[in-house]
Amino acid sequence: MNFMKDFSVSVVITNFNGREILSQNLPSVIEAKKEPLNRIIEIIVVDDASRDDSVSFLRKSFPEVKVIAHRKNRGFSATANTGIRAAKGNLVCILNNDVFVTKDFLKEVFDIFAENPSCFGVSLSERGYGPAVGFFENGFVNHSPKKKTKSISKTFWVNGGSGIFRRDLLIKVGSFDEELFSPFYWEDVDLSYRALKRGFEIFWHPNAKVIHEHETTIGKINKRYRNRIQERNQLLFIWKNITSNRLFIRHLMGLLDRIIRHPGYLIVFFMALSKIKKVFKARRREKKEGVVADEFIFSSFN
Repeated sequence: MNFMKDFSVSVVITNFNGREILSQNLPSVIEAKKEPLNRIIEIIVVDDASRDDSVSFLRKSFPEVKVIAHRKNRGFSATANTGIRAAKGNLVCILNNDVFVTKDFLKEVFDIFAENPSCFGVSLSERGYGPAVGFFENGFVNHSPKKKTKSISKTFWVNGGSGIFRRDLLIKVGSFDEELFSPFYWEDVDLSYRALKRGFEIFWHPNAKVIHEHETTIGKINKRYRNRIQERNQLLFIWKNITSNRLFIRHLMGLLDRIIRHPGYLIVFFMALSKIKKVFKARRREKKEGVVADEFIFSSFN
């Protein structure tokens, strides 16, 4: 059986108040759908209760695109999950509305999925960003991009705004966490880490090229609020996913040190603490379903 021929791709584009951005970038995705090598069978735009005329604009200007509209703004995770549930392809490519794709951007990713049954997802190649490295330092989890190379590499996380995933494994792992990481930040790192803990693999492909104008939508939101959400979600990620007793004790020590050195961090701490019941519930699942040690994951990126 030729597994390569069995792949089909649903492109899911998340949108909030992005009429102008979509008018610039959506045509590139439509052109990519015409390229058989991309195996795209549908394009779904999920609108997260935009206040501009995104929905009417899409339905009028791009009738070939399926539009799903949230009645209430629910954040990136819920918007992406709506698209994942609606997708008919066995692979789901998730794009932010500020991503411009090259005509054959997916043609080479199918080899990875065909050759690696445990491949959970592939991060696309954005200008200036290589594969991601994850590290545990001073009690906190952080990540950073490596320099771009010409070879396929394993990565710490698949970018939720420009990545392609096996749909069945997305659903098996639980898709994006709407409970903890809404409205934005760390949800794709969390998803990828949960996949790694379950023994799946994730990759970065240098030839799956896209152009991503980062934070075109989020950048309009108050910077102080964005920074606090980012720091809060970093804490939530650690509390949920780091199940190693040794590493978690190091985290508690690092957390205490950070609060002593930066008392203003208490605001972030209490923001995270307000979700503690949901954290405990999610943490129990991670302890039950995770089969790979936290230490092993971080050591593999040293």
